[in-house]
Amino acid sequence: MSRRTVLVLGGGPDAEREVSLVSSKFVAQALERGGEFDVNYQIIDRANLQQLRALAGDVVFPVLHGGWGEGGPLQDLLDQDRRPYVGCRGQAARVAMDKMATKLLAASLGIPTKRACVINGRDHGCPIELPVVVKPVHEGSSVGVHICRTSPEWLTAIAAALRDMQEHPRRVYMVEQGVLGGSELTVGVFDGKALLPIQIKPAVEFYDYEAKYQRNDTQYLVDPPLPAGVKATIQRHAEDLFRAMGCRHLSRIDFLLDREGMPWLLEVNTLPGFTDHSLFPMAAKQAGMPMEKLCSQLVHLALRDGAKDRVR
Repeated sequence: MSRRTVLVLGGGPDAEREVSLVSSKFVAQALERGGEFDVNYQIIDRANLQQLRALAGDVVFPVLHGGWGEGGPLQDLLDQDRRPYVGCRGQAARVAMDKMATKLLAASLGIPTKRACVINGRDHGCPIELPVVVKPVHEGSSVGVHICRTSPEWLTAIAAALRDMQEHPRRVYMVEQGVLGGSELTVGVFDGKALLPIQIKPAVEFYDYEAKYQRNDTQYLVDPPLPAGVKATIQRHAEDLFRAMGCRHLSRIDFLLDREGMPWLLEVNTLPGFTDHSLFPMAAKQAGMPMEKLCSQLVHLALRDGAKDRVR
Protein backbone atom coordinates (compact mmCIF):
# COMPACT_ATOMS: atom_id res chain seq x y z
CA MET A 1 0.00 0.00 0.00
CA SER A 2 1.42 3.38 -1.00
CA ARG A 3 2.04 6.03 1.62
CA ARG A 4 -0.68 8.61 2.10
CA THR A 5 -0.01 12.26 1.36
CA VAL A 6 -1.17 14.95 3.77
CA LEU A 7 -2.10 18.26 2.18
CA VAL A 8 -1.18 20.91 4.79
CA LEU A 9 -2.82 24.26 4.14
CA GLY A 10 -1.67 27.61 5.53
CA GLY A 11 -2.29 31.28 4.89
CA GLY A 12 -5.86 32.36 4.15
CA PRO A 13 -7.36 35.84 3.76
CA ASP A 14 -7.98 36.58 7.45
CA ALA A 15 -6.32 38.93 9.93
CA GLU A 16 -4.51 35.95 11.48
CA ARG A 17 -2.80 34.98 8.22
CA GLU A 18 0.72 35.55 9.59
CA VAL A 19 0.04 33.25 12.56
CA SER A 20 -1.34 30.64 10.16
CA LEU A 21 1.82 30.75 8.06
CA VAL A 22 3.92 29.93 11.12
CA SER A 23 1.51 27.31 12.49
CA SER A 24 1.14 25.51 9.18
CA LYS A 25 4.89 25.39 8.65
CA PHE A 26 5.36 23.80 12.09
CA VAL A 27 2.68 21.20 11.28
CA ALA A 28 4.22 20.35 7.89
CA GLN A 29 7.68 20.01 9.41
CA ALA A 30 6.38 17.83 12.26
CA LEU A 31 4.64 15.48 9.82
CA GLU A 32 7.81 15.28 7.73
CA ARG A 33 9.88 14.47 10.81
CA GLY A 34 7.37 11.82 11.83
CA GLY A 35 8.04 9.98 8.59
CA GLU A 36 4.64 8.26 8.41
CA PHE A 37 3.17 10.45 5.67
CA ASP A 38 4.30 12.35 2.63
CA VAL A 39 3.56 16.08 2.93
CA ASN A 40 2.32 18.57 0.36
CA TYR A 41 2.56 22.00 2.01
CA GLN A 42 0.57 24.72 0.26
CA ILE A 43 -0.11 28.38 1.08
CA ILE A 44 -3.52 29.55 -0.10
CA ASP A 45 -5.56 32.73 -0.02
CA ARG A 46 -9.36 32.48 -0.47
CA ALA A 47 -9.36 29.28 -2.52
CA ASN A 48 -12.40 27.99 -4.38
CA LEU A 49 -13.43 24.34 -4.74
CA GLN A 50 -11.70 23.90 -8.09
CA GLN A 51 -8.44 25.27 -6.71
CA LEU A 52 -8.72 23.10 -3.63
CA ARG A 53 -9.31 19.93 -5.64
CA ALA A 54 -6.24 20.70 -7.76
CA LEU A 55 -3.98 20.36 -4.69
CA ALA A 56 -2.68 16.83 -4.26
CA GLY A 57 -3.25 14.93 -1.03
CA ASP A 58 -5.22 12.02 0.43
CA VAL A 59 -6.14 13.87 3.63
CA VAL A 60 -6.20 17.60 4.36
CA PHE A 61 -4.75 19.30 7.43
CA PRO A 62 -5.99 22.92 7.31
CA VAL A 63 -4.02 25.18 9.63
CA LEU A 64 -5.81 28.46 9.03
CA HIS A 65 -6.96 30.86 11.74
CA GLY A 66 -9.77 33.39 11.44
CA GLY A 67 -13.25 33.73 9.99
CA TRP A 68 -12.75 32.18 6.53
CA GLY A 69 -10.20 29.52 7.37
CA GLU A 70 -11.49 28.47 10.79
CA GLY A 71 -15.04 29.78 10.89
CA GLY A 72 -16.91 27.61 8.39
CA PRO A 73 -16.34 28.68 4.74
CA LEU A 74 -13.22 26.54 4.26
CA GLN A 75 -14.84 23.65 6.13
CA ASP A 76 -17.83 23.81 3.76
CA LEU A 77 -15.43 23.58 0.80
CA LEU A 78 -13.63 20.64 2.40
CA ASP A 79 -16.94 18.81 2.82
CA GLN A 80 -17.65 19.33 -0.90
CA ASP A 81 -14.10 18.19 -1.70
CA ARG A 82 -14.92 14.93 0.15
CA ARG A 83 -11.41 14.16 1.30
CA PRO A 84 -10.91 13.48 5.02
CA TYR A 85 -9.73 16.58 6.88
CA VAL A 86 -8.55 17.55 10.35
CA GLY A 87 -10.81 19.68 12.51
CA CYS A 88 -14.50 20.35 12.98
CA ARG A 89 -17.10 20.66 10.25
CA GLY A 90 -18.76 23.86 9.08
CA GLN A 91 -21.62 24.18 11.55
CA ALA A 92 -19.46 23.73 14.64
CA ALA A 93 -16.86 26.07 13.14
CA ARG A 94 -19.44 28.82 12.71
CA VAL A 95 -20.71 28.56 16.28
CA ALA A 96 -17.20 28.55 17.74
CA MET A 97 -16.09 31.55 15.67
CA ASP A 98 -19.14 33.50 16.87
CA LYS A 99 -18.28 34.50 20.44
CA MET A 100 -21.86 35.48 21.21
CA ALA A 101 -23.23 32.15 19.96
CA THR A 102 -20.57 30.34 21.99
CA LYS A 103 -21.60 32.21 25.13
CA LEU A 104 -25.29 31.40 24.58
CA LEU A 105 -24.50 27.72 24.12
CA ALA A 106 -22.30 27.72 27.21
CA ALA A 107 -25.02 29.38 29.28
CA SER A 108 -27.53 26.73 28.16
CA LEU A 109 -25.12 24.08 29.52
CA GLY A 110 -24.76 25.86 32.85
CA ILE A 111 -21.20 26.98 32.08
CA PRO A 112 -20.63 30.42 33.64
CA THR A 113 -19.88 33.20 31.17
CA LYS A 114 -19.95 36.96 31.68
CA ARG A 115 -22.66 39.31 30.39
CA ALA A 116 -22.17 40.54 26.84
CA CYS A 117 -23.99 42.20 23.98
CA VAL A 118 -23.36 43.28 20.40
CA ILE A 119 -22.31 46.91 20.01
CA ASN A 120 -24.62 49.35 18.24
CA GLY A 121 -22.95 52.64 17.36
CA ARG A 122 -26.19 54.56 17.95
CA ASP A 123 -26.22 53.70 21.65
CA HIS A 124 -24.94 56.30 24.10
CA GLY A 125 -22.69 55.13 26.89
CA CYS A 126 -21.51 51.63 27.69
CA PRO A 127 -24.44 49.16 27.94
CA ILE A 128 -22.61 47.09 30.58
CA GLU A 129 -21.10 48.33 33.82
CA LEU A 130 -17.37 49.03 33.60
CA PRO A 131 -14.85 47.44 33.42
CA VAL A 132 -15.56 45.85 30.04
CA VAL A 133 -13.75 44.35 27.08
CA VAL A 134 -14.57 45.46 23.54
CA LYS A 135 -13.68 42.98 20.80
CA PRO A 136 -14.78 41.62 17.41
CA VAL A 137 -17.32 38.80 17.55
CA HIS A 138 -15.62 36.77 14.80
CA GLU A 139 -11.87 37.24 15.29
CA GLY A 140 -9.19 35.59 17.39
CA SER A 141 -5.58 36.15 18.52
CA SER A 142 -6.69 39.29 20.42
CA VAL A 143 -7.31 41.14 17.13
CA GLY A 144 -9.15 44.41 17.83
CA VAL A 145 -9.42 43.94 21.61
CA HIS A 146 -9.78 46.96 23.93
CA ILE A 147 -9.89 46.87 27.73
CA CYS A 148 -11.98 49.67 29.23
CA ARG A 149 -11.88 50.56 32.91
CA THR A 150 -12.99 54.17 32.56
CA SER A 151 -15.45 56.17 30.47
CA PRO A 152 -12.65 57.82 28.42
CA GLU A 153 -11.23 54.36 27.63
CA TRP A 154 -14.71 53.23 26.56
CA LEU A 155 -15.08 56.24 24.25
CA THR A 156 -11.70 55.54 22.69
CA ALA A 157 -12.55 51.86 22.22
CA ILE A 158 -15.98 52.44 20.70
CA ALA A 159 -14.56 55.04 18.30
CA ALA A 160 -11.89 52.56 17.18
CA ALA A 161 -14.47 49.78 16.82
CA LEU A 162 -16.76 51.97 14.71
CA ARG A 163 -13.86 52.95 12.43
CA ASP A 164 -12.91 49.30 12.05
CA MET A 165 -16.48 48.32 11.20
CA GLN A 166 -16.61 51.04 8.53
CA GLU A 167 -13.40 49.68 7.00
CA HIS A 168 -14.63 46.06 7.33
CA PRO A 169 -18.44 46.16 6.82
CA ARG A 170 -18.92 42.51 7.80
CA ARG A 171 -17.11 42.89 11.12
CA VAL A 172 -19.27 42.99 14.26
CA TYR A 173 -18.09 44.09 17.71
CA MET A 174 -19.28 43.06 21.15
CA VAL A 175 -18.81 44.36 24.66
CA GLU A 176 -18.29 41.91 27.50
CA GLN A 177 -18.17 42.39 31.26
CA GLY A 178 -14.51 42.32 32.26
CA VAL A 179 -12.76 39.84 34.53
CA LEU A 180 -9.74 41.85 35.56
CA GLY A 181 -7.08 41.01 38.09
CA GLY A 182 -7.46 37.24 37.84
CA SER A 183 -5.69 34.84 35.49
CA GLU A 184 -6.27 33.21 32.12
CA LEU A 185 -6.54 29.43 31.83
CA THR A 186 -6.84 27.27 28.75
CA VAL A 187 -7.87 23.65 28.33
CA GLY A 188 -7.07 21.68 25.20
CA VAL A 189 -9.46 18.94 24.15
CA PHE A 190 -8.10 16.05 22.07
CA ASP A 191 -10.71 13.76 20.53
CA GLY A 192 -13.22 14.70 23.22
CA LYS A 193 -10.87 14.31 26.20
CA ALA A 194 -9.61 17.33 28.13
CA LEU A 195 -5.85 17.78 28.49
CA LEU A 196 -4.17 19.39 31.47
CA PRO A 197 -5.02 23.08 31.92
CA ILE A 198 -2.40 25.74 31.29
CA GLN A 199 -2.18 29.04 33.15
CA ILE A 200 -0.96 32.01 31.13
CA LYS A 201 1.15 34.60 32.93
CA PRO A 202 2.12 37.41 30.53
CA ALA A 203 4.82 39.88 31.54
CA VAL A 204 2.50 42.64 30.32
CA GLU A 205 -0.95 43.38 31.69
CA PHE A 206 -2.91 42.05 28.71
CA TYR A 207 -2.22 38.81 26.86
CA ASP A 208 -2.30 40.45 23.42
CA TYR A 209 -1.09 39.41 19.97
CA GLU A 210 2.51 40.35 20.74
CA ALA A 211 2.51 38.44 24.04
CA LYS A 212 1.02 35.39 22.30
CA TYR A 213 3.31 35.15 19.30
CA GLN A 214 6.29 37.49 19.54
CA ARG A 215 7.44 37.97 23.13
CA ASN A 216 9.50 35.36 24.98
CA ASP A 217 8.72 36.53 28.52
CA THR A 218 5.19 35.08 28.80
CA GLN A 219 5.09 32.19 31.29
CA TYR A 220 2.97 29.09 30.70
CA LEU A 221 2.30 26.85 33.68
CA VAL A 222 1.06 23.39 32.75
CA ASP A 223 -1.23 21.87 35.41
CA PRO A 224 -0.80 24.88 37.74
CA PRO A 225 -1.91 24.96 41.37
CA LEU A 226 -5.54 26.08 41.35
CA PRO A 227 -8.27 26.55 43.95
CA ALA A 228 -9.98 23.32 44.99
CA GLY A 229 -12.21 21.90 42.28
CA VAL A 230 -11.28 24.39 39.54
CA LYS A 231 -9.18 21.97 37.47
CA ALA A 232 -11.92 19.33 37.32
CA THR A 233 -14.56 21.97 36.67
CA ILE A 234 -12.90 23.59 33.67
CA GLN A 235 -11.95 20.22 32.19
CA ARG A 236 -15.56 19.09 32.49
CA HIS A 237 -16.83 22.36 31.03
CA ALA A 238 -14.37 22.03 28.12
CA GLU A 239 -15.48 18.50 27.31
CA ASP A 240 -19.18 19.38 27.61
CA LEU A 241 -18.84 22.39 25.32
CA PHE A 242 -16.71 20.46 22.81
CA ARG A 243 -19.40 17.79 22.60
CA ALA A 244 -22.41 20.16 22.53
CA MET A 245 -20.83 22.35 19.86
CA GLY A 246 -20.19 19.36 17.64
CA CYS A 247 -16.43 19.79 17.57
CA ARG A 248 -14.16 16.96 16.53
CA HIS A 249 -10.49 16.06 16.77
CA LEU A 250 -9.21 19.13 18.66
CA SER A 251 -10.16 22.40 20.26
CA ARG A 252 -8.83 24.79 22.87
CA ILE A 253 -11.27 26.31 25.34
CA ASP A 254 -10.23 29.47 27.22
CA PHE A 255 -11.38 30.57 30.67
CA LEU A 256 -10.78 33.54 32.93
CA LEU A 257 -10.32 32.86 36.65
CA ASP A 258 -11.45 35.78 38.80
CA ARG A 259 -9.96 36.87 42.12
CA GLU A 260 -12.50 34.74 44.01
CA GLY A 261 -11.42 31.58 42.18
CA MET A 262 -14.48 31.40 39.88
CA PRO A 263 -13.78 30.30 36.27
CA TRP A 264 -15.67 32.07 33.45
CA LEU A 265 -15.79 30.82 29.87
CA LEU A 266 -14.05 33.12 27.40
CA GLU A 267 -14.07 31.44 23.97
CA VAL A 268 -13.49 28.29 21.91
CA ASN A 269 -10.78 27.84 19.29
CA THR A 270 -11.48 24.94 16.92
CA LEU A 271 -8.08 25.20 15.20
CA PRO A 272 -5.71 26.53 17.86
CA GLY A 273 -2.20 27.71 17.09
CA PHE A 274 0.65 25.30 16.32
CA THR A 275 3.56 27.73 16.71
CA ASP A 276 6.44 27.34 19.17
CA HIS A 277 4.45 29.58 21.56
CA SER A 278 1.19 27.67 21.18
CA LEU A 279 -0.68 26.12 24.07
CA PHE A 280 -2.45 23.13 22.54
CA PRO A 281 0.80 21.40 21.45
CA MET A 282 2.27 22.27 24.86
CA ALA A 283 -0.54 20.47 26.68
CA ALA A 284 -0.46 17.55 24.23
CA LYS A 285 3.25 17.09 24.89
CA GLN A 286 2.50 16.69 28.60
CA ALA A 287 0.01 13.96 27.61
CA GLY A 288 2.76 12.03 25.80
CA MET A 289 2.19 13.50 22.35
CA PRO A 290 5.15 15.56 21.14
CA MET A 291 4.50 17.60 18.00
CA GLU A 292 5.33 14.78 15.57
CA LYS A 293 3.00 12.31 17.29
CA LEU A 294 0.26 14.91 17.83
CA CYS A 295 0.10 15.86 14.15
CA SER A 296 0.17 12.23 13.01
CA GLN A 297 -2.58 11.32 15.48
CA LEU A 298 -4.75 14.16 14.19
CA VAL A 299 -4.33 12.85 10.64
CA HIS A 300 -5.42 9.40 11.83
CA LEU A 301 -8.51 10.93 13.47
CA ALA A 302 -9.36 12.62 10.17
CA LEU A 303 -8.96 9.32 8.32
CA ARG A 304 -11.11 7.55 10.91
CA ASP A 305 -13.95 10.06 10.62
CA GLY A 306 -13.58 10.31 6.86
CA ALA A 307 -14.20 6.56 6.64
CA LYS A 308 -17.32 6.95 8.83
CA ASP A 309 -18.63 9.71 6.54
CA ARG A 310 -18.23 7.49 3.47
CA VAL A 311 -20.26 4.71 5.11
CA ARG A 312 -23.27 7.02 5.76
